[in-house]
Amino acid sequence: MASEVKGRFGPLVGAIDQGTSSTRFMVFAARTSELITFHQIAFKSKLPREGWVEQDPKELLATVNECIAKTVENLKGLDISAADIVATGLTNQRETTVVWDSKTGEPLYNTIVWNDARTTVTVDQMIAKAPGHSADYLKPLCGLPISTYFSALKLRWLLDNVASVKKAVEEKRCLFGTVDSWLIWNLTGGTDGGLHITDVTNASRTMLMNIHTLQWDVSICKFFNIPMEILPEIRSSSEIYGYLRDGPLKGLPISGCLGDQQAALVGQLCFKQGQAKNTYGTGCFLLYNTGTNIVQSQHGLLTTVGYKFGPKSPAVYALEGSVAVAGASATWLRDNMGILQDVTDTETLASSVEDTADVYFVPAFSGLFAPYWRKDARGALCGLTHYTRKAHIVRAALESICYQTRDILEAMNKDSGIPLSLLQVDGGMTSNNLMMQLQADLVGIKVVRPSMAETTALGAAMAAGSAEGIGVWDLARENPETVGSDHFHPSVSEDGKSHCFQYICDHS
Repeated sequence: MASEVKGRFGPLVGAIDQGTSSTRFMVFAARTSELITFHQIAFKSKLPREGWVEQDPKELLATVNECIAKTVENLKGLDISAADIVATGLTNQRETTVVWDSKTGEPLYNTIVWNDARTTVTVDQMIAKAPGHSADYLKPLCGLPISTYFSALKLRWLLDNVASVKKAVEEKRCLFGTVDSWLIWNLTGGTDGGLHITDVTNASRTMLMNIHTLQWDVSICKFFNIPMEILPEIRSSSEIYGYLRDGPLKGLPISGCLGDQQAALVGQLCFKQGQAKNTYGTGCFLLYNTGTNIVQSQHGLLTTVGYKFGPKSPAVYALEGSVAVAGASATWLRDNMGILQDVTDTETLASSVEDTADVYFVPAFSGLFAPYWRKDARGALCGLTHYTRKAHIVRAALESICYQTRDILEAMNKDSGIPLSLLQVDGGMTSNNLMMQLQADLVGIKVVRPSMAETTALGAAMAAGSAEGIGVWDLARENPETVGSDHFHPSVSEDGKSHCFQYICDHS
C-alpha cells in the first residue's frame, strides 16, 4: 500500500487520541515518525456530586469527528492529500465506562470516568463477598484489586442504580464498553453494523478479562453478576478491525487500538523486558515491560497487558503503578483555589522559591491508588505558616507527583528484582523542566524525556501502521538510541533525599 502513496512524506498514519480532558487527531509520517499535523479540542468533565466524574459520550464522539475533519483541512493547507493516510489507530482514556442502546445508538447514561469514586459502597459490598474479605481475591485471574478505579465496579453500579440500564439489559439491547468500544462502534456504522469490540489492553482494565486466556472470564463475571452478552469482542492491539463509515476519511481502515498508557509504552519504544515509562497527564502512570511473563505484584502494583501486535502474536505484559491525581492537581489549584491563572504557570511560580518551606501536599482527591489502594484517603495540605506563599503550595503540588512516582518506582524495583537505571517520561507535564529535575532528584536515577512529546498518539499510529494488511510502519527499525531526548540527572545527595522521604511519609 505504501508504494501507492505519492505524497512527499510517503504513507501517513492517523491516530485518534481521546483523553480525559481533550480529544486529538494526529497524522504521522510512517517512514520517519514525524508529526505532520493535528487538531485538538478540550472539554470539561461534569461533577454532579462529590466524588462523581462524568462525561457526555456523544460529546466525545463529536470531538473525534470534528478533530478528524479539521486535521484533513490542515493537510489541504499543507498541500498534502488526505488520500496519503493509509490507516488510523485509536488510543483512549482507560477504565472509563459507557453503556448504550444497540437499537437507537443513544447512551443510557453519561460515561463514568476512570477517576470517579462513586462506587465506594459497591467496592465494600464486593470485598465483603470475597473469600477472606480480600480486595485481592481476583488478582490471580485479572491482575487487579477490587477498586473504584476499574470498569467492572462502575458497570455494577450502573446496573444497580440506573433503571434504563437495567431495562435495556433485560430487553437485550444494552451494550457496554470502554471509550474505545463506544467510538469504534459509532465510527464503523453504529446501529447499521457497527463493530462492538475492544482490544486486550483496554479489556485488561475492566477487571473482567482473564489475563491468562485474554478472554472474558465466566467466574469473574459471575462474581460481579455481569451479563456477558453485553461485553464487546476482545481483539488484538494491531489488526484491521473495520473501516470509517462516514466523514472525509470514509473507508479508512481502523487498524490499531491501545489504552492510552499502553500506547505510550509503545510510543516510548519500550519493547524490551525491563524497560519502563512514566506518563504525566491528568493522572500519572508508570508501566514496566515484563515481556511475555505475567508478574503478580507483591507490593501493590497492577498486572496488565502491555500490547498484543496481531491475533497470532503473544501478549506482552506489564506491571503498572497508577497515580490518580497529577496534572489534575494544577487544574484544582486553578479552578477550585484560584492559586493559578493558568496551569502552564506552575513552573514559573514554583521556580520563584528554592523549596516548599516544609509545605506538603497530598492530592488524594479520589483516594490513593498504587501502591496503597486507600479509597478512604482524602487530600491534605500541611506545614502552612505565615511565611507560606502561593509559590510554596504550587511547588509542593509538583513534588507530590514526584513523591508518588518514587513510591511506585520503589515497589516496581522490589517486584522486578532489577532496579531501573533510568526513567523514560512523557505527557503534558513533562514540559515542566523543574518538575523533571525534581523527579530525578527524588528517584535518584536519570530521567529521559523524548523530543517527540506525543508518544501516546505515536504508539497508536505505530500499532495501526504495522498491522497486517497495512504494513507501512516497520517496528523493527525503531531504535530508542536514535531518538532525540533531554536528560535530567539527580543533583541532591542521598542523605538529603532520605530526609525528604521520611518527612513526607510522616505527613501522608
